Amino acid sequence: MTMMVGQACVFFGIVDIWLNCLYQGKSIEVRQAAGLLLKNNLRATFSSMPLPSQQYIKSELLPCIGATNRAIRSTVGTVISVLFQIVRVAGWVELFQALHKCLDSNDLDHMEGAMDAIYKICEDVPEELDIDVPGLPERPINVFMPRILQFFQSPHASLRKLALGCINQYIVVMPSALYMSMDQYVQGLFNLAKDPSADVRKLVCSAWVQLIEVRPSILEPHQKNVTELILQANKDSDDEVALEACEFWSAYCDVSMPPEGLREFLPRLIPTLLSNMVYADDDESLADAEEDESFPDRDQDLKPRFHASRLHGSETGEDDDDDDAVNVWNLRKCSAAGLDVLSNVFGDSILPTLMPLIEQNLARTDDDSWKERETAVLSLGAIAEGCIAGLYPYLPQIVAFLIPLLDDKFPLIRSITCWTLSRYSKFIVQSLDHPNGREQFDKILMGLLRRILDTNKRVQEAACSAFATLEEEAAEELVPHLEVILQHLMCAYGKYQRRNLRILYDALGTLADAVGAELNQAKYLDIFMPPLITKWQQLQNSDKDLFPLLECFTSIAQALGPGFAQFAEPVFQRCINLIQSQQLAKIDPTAAGALYDREFIVCSLDLLSGLAEGLGAGIESLVAQSNLRDLLLQCCMDEAADVRQSALALLGDLSRVCPIHLHPRLQEFLTVAAKQLSPQSVKDAVSVANNACWAIGELAIKIGKEIEPVVISVVSCLVPILKSPEGLNKSLIENSAITLGRLSWVCPDIMAPHMDHFMQAWCSALCMIRDDFEKEDAFHGLCAMVAANPSGAVGSLAYICQACASWTEIKSEGLHSEVCQILNGYKQLLGNSGWEQCMATLEPAVVQRLARYGV
Repeated sequence: MTMMVGQACVFFGIVDIWLNCLYQGKSIEVRQAAGLLLKNNLRATFSSMPLPSQQYIKSELLPCIGATNRAIRSTVGTVISVLFQIVRVAGWVELFQALHKCLDSNDLDHMEGAMDAIYKICEDVPEELDIDVPGLPERPINVFMPRILQFFQSPHASLRKLALGCINQYIVVMPSALYMSMDQYVQGLFNLAKDPSADVRKLVCSAWVQLIEVRPSILEPHQKNVTELILQANKDSDDEVALEACEFWSAYCDVSMPPEGLREFLPRLIPTLLSNMVYADDDESLADAEEDESFPDRDQDLKPRFHASRLHGSETGEDDDDDDAVNVWNLRKCSAAGLDVLSNVFGDSILPTLMPLIEQNLARTDDDSWKERETAVLSLGAIAEGCIAGLYPYLPQIVAFLIPLLDDKFPLIRSITCWTLSRYSKFIVQSLDHPNGREQFDKILMGLLRRILDTNKRVQEAACSAFATLEEEAAEELVPHLEVILQHLMCAYGKYQRRNLRILYDALGTLADAVGAELNQAKYLDIFMPPLITKWQQLQNSDKDLFPLLECFTSIAQALGPGFAQFAEPVFQRCINLIQSQQLAKIDPTAAGALYDREFIVCSLDLLSGLAEGLGAGIESLVAQSNLRDLLLQCCMDEAADVRQSALALLGDLSRVCPIHLHPRLQEFLTVAAKQLSPQSVKDAVSVANNACWAIGELAIKIGKEIEPVVISVVSCLVPILKSPEGLNKSLIENSAITLGRLSWVCPDIMAPHMDHFMQAWCSALCMIRDDFEKEDAFHGLCAMVAANPSGAVGSLAYICQACASWTEIKSEGLHSEVCQILNGYKQLLGNSGWEQCMATLEPAVVQRLARYGV
């Protein structure tokens, strides 16, 4: 105890030195360093200090608020904000007295120092200033708000900027102090719209954007004036102001503001957006575009990658077609995004304004105008979805014009042309049966393949991404071209560097998904498998370049099916080794020889799922000779949601093809999976719950009565999901309905007594599921449960009828017969009058579809 007190005294002595240095150090640098050391250490140690020491530190900081040097004032504001987050208002009432005194001092240093501290507190914990505090007559924000608003009219730009910054932090939480002062605030924004300070103008634009996002009703009376100001700000000479203003257009279209309010501005807005879409001279992409494939990739060139864990169901996530998502957001990209949004809101009505500008830019063929031509191509891509009705009749001419640009001398025109063509992929494939449609498709395909082999890295990237998009849309239409596609992709494989290699893996995996088993021919396997296997063998288990290769192999394994068997054993074993080594690295990185990175586990689990899906029962011998079962159980209990998600997906896949190897630990698997369905677990990780639900259903139809110990606990979790589906993803609702049906099929006696608790919500969910074997399983359960307790479902008969009518066609004769028996049984039970009374509650189309069951 004595030692701890001694250490505290020594540390407090160090803090005192830092405080003295901050207050009266010899140089600005020393004082700033002292302040930063103080901030970092107070965060960790202040709460454990004796109260007198805490009080001393707080009192010594207050005189520093008005330091004569701006950098020191800023450092003091940071320290105060950190300390305030620890003690809150009630623990430092003197701070607010000091801040109020500084604000009223009319001394610029003191006013600026106080505003800086208040701004940082507002930024970090805005809600803390809007609470009642014993010892203070009013909430701090009620006291500060009028004074801060007065600073909107200050002659000092620094105070205007800080005042705006403070109040902007409150737009989302909207305390009553701001709401009651809204007219004054809005008028202040109008007054500052043309402020000489670019920082202030930027904050004004930010305020309008935030207001329209969270409080559009406040702007409605001022909508026309605000839009006019934003349009002018969008042309600001300062790019940061223009960028902030440009965010307004997407925000406006995303909220409930009437789109007609923008229509009159479109003739001026659209030219502004196009002008801002031209590459700025300092755009980082201009430098990147000069790099050909001989330039080695730098570490910073490798974008962060995000592996999407395997998800079973109708919602597998949406690809983001913005492959610049992790790059710097700038005025060009924001303007293009704005044009995209406007095209989706206003459709073809923007074309009379836009198309002459595009044609004008495309007509400028001199080298000095390449940026304007590039902007025209970008514009055509941005409006591809929103204006397709008006553009579709001219699609052949548009494509015919774009194809030669794939060979343009300027690499950024080649790359943007790839992207724009990809935006029209869906419509190009839809046009295959039109005159010259197939010829046009072939030209695009070959043009993109040529660009995949471009010497410019930026063009390679754009071409690969565009080709992957085309693959998704074209699917089986690619089959006649498989050999030439694979030859080009593997030629690129031999020359690409690490960054673009990742995109090439995606293109190859997407090709496998698109053409499926058509890829399983020796002439194709001989082209692409040897290079991939060579790379697979070269990469170390700790090399993150394994991730995209694992993902690529997952798609290939699923596509080749049994054809992947010749490659399966080493791939399977390496996945096991990766999972084992990472689980060891989690506990002892030294023994594992690598740092823990759970993405190795997630990718390996997903590849094993791909193997199970592709090989089917052929994976059984590999599972039997491994410790996969024990590793999988560990992964199902992992604290990381993405690991559990992929592990439960694999559990479901193994349940389908080799459930016997799960038996020794079957009840543990069921218990772990059932835990993922608790209301809190669903809220915390809905995708994990989705896969757990699906896996339990797959196990149920394989193990039958052995599922009984968890049936009631699982059903008690599934029923709330079906009864309150709002806000939950479609996949979880569908899987819950299917799993409930499968449990009813194998355990009807357990389920039937409880059916009145869930029958109506369950039938409503069954109506939404597409016709397939999983829906058949669910209806087998419905029939089995109703047969076990016919009277228990009478009150839900109308819902049962709607569910039965949701089928387009029941292909299973056995199930069709069961449904007929159930419905005819109820018709007999109710008698003609009772049955007619039930039918009268249904839509005529539903009654008509029920006729196929003989009722």
